[in-house]
Amino acid sequence: MRVILVAALLMMCMSAIAKEDVNTAITSQTIVKTTNSWDGSLLPAYPKGQPEVTILKITIPVGVKLPLHQHPYINAGVLIKGELTVLTQAGDKLIMTAGTPIVEVVDKWHLGENTGDVAAEIMVFYAGVKGQAITIKE
Repeated sequence: MRVILVAALLMMCMSAIAKEDVNTAITSQTIVKTTNSWDGSLLPAYPKGQPEVTILKITIPVGVKLPLHQHPYINAGVLIKGELTVLTQAGDKLIMTAGTPIVEVVDKWHLGENTGDVAAEIMVFYAGVKGQAITIKE
């Protein structure tokens, strides 16, 4: 009887250990891969000069509208939290919610506005040129 009890306990312990085994598989998911910005425009060629990568985490309070601006270089980001509406001067509109990626328009005037009920947070990656501005305000 003891042998059966010990065997049963061993099997229960082994089962518990197997359930605790954590999946350690590495995964990769493409969020966006494109040759166009969000408004459909073809992205420009990379500029000449020493490349400089800049990563910004931008927080936009509720109800705040960014000033009209443009970017001379390719940049892309992901909205981490909140809601953001992006408008071009030409009238194109993109509504973003948390998790939405964006490949920004290049050399086009546009603005962003937090249209949600919490602070919007966006992580943006710029592929610029050392010593040159990544954003130009009107």
